[in-house]
Amino acid sequence: MKHRTLCSLLTLGAALSGCAAFQPPQPWEKGVLARPEMTMSADTLGERYAQHIYTSKEAASGGTGVGGGGCGCN
Repeated sequence: MKHRTLCSLLTLGAALSGCAAFQPPQPWEKGVLARPEMTMSADTLGERYAQHIYTSKEAASGGTGVGGGGCGCN
């Protein structure tokens, strides 16, 4: 039991120390991140269709870059 706890603590410490060195992207690196291939969904038409279906079913909009609530007044 003691060995398992020690291994768990060492693994947790290694994982957290890896997060400590995280640096945000530099201004000259942001051009690579803005490329169309880096978007979460490559199919923009399909994504807009899915978002339309979602807002129709939920009777609300927002959270994906558009303003407004469920009343339809943007």
